Amino acid sequence: MSTLRPHFSLSGLVHGARAALPAFPGFIVFAMAFGAAAAQKGLSLGETMGLSAFVYAGSSQMVGLEIWQKVWSPATILTIMTVTAVVNARMILLGATLQPWLKHEPKARSALNLFLLTDAGWLIGTRYHSEGGRNTGMLLGCGLALWLLWQASTFLGYFAGALVPEPKRFGLDLVMPIFFSVMLVPLWKGAKPALPWLVAGLVSLIVHALMPGYVFIIAGALAGVIAGMVME
Repeated sequence: MSTLRPHFSLSGLVHGARAALPAFPGFIVFAMAFGAAAAQKGLSLGETMGLSAFVYAGSSQMVGLEIWQKVWSPATILTIMTVTAVVNARMILLGATLQPWLKHEPKARSALNLFLLTDAGWLIGTRYHSEGGRNTGMLLGCGLALWLLWQASTFLGYFAGALVPEPKRFGLDLVMPIFFSVMLVPLWKGAKPALPWLVAGLVSLIVHALMPGYVFIIAGALAGVIAGMVME
């Protein structure tokens, strides 16, 4: 089968799992931090693992903890649903960029790929695709490896996260930003294609400074999309 056409294989799964290795340190630290924070907030192990398994979105999981209540009302439920949707709205755009790659995949496998999609997985998959790779198993293998690691690290963090009470003291909070920066470098295609990124970043910073909450995520994403459309 031609590697120029999307296809799926077990070797792609293995390749994807290996490609995810650079993201492991950041995932371990982030998931353990969430596990520890959830325990301190009073969540049970089941509730903590359920959030990691089914919400599976580090940023919104952390934000959700900030507004977590022991006694729930319709208003608080709506609030946490809205915040989670806002923080994760970027996944709509990330998923849309994978459509040309996944459009011929079985719906069940596409749904699984999109459920397992993370910022790190998207970066790894996009880099692989830009270099000519078309094995959709790579994306799934990467997603599965990161999801399993997230669950294991959340579990450990729930019991042992208190051993690292101040991640910033050891510079562990820099692991994920460094990983994303390194992965973005191969995607550089010149100054002009990077302008939407710059617009998105600037708009996010401005909105974050002027408005409370997490609207800056959507504002930055939409600004980047509009900038790209105008350029085209």
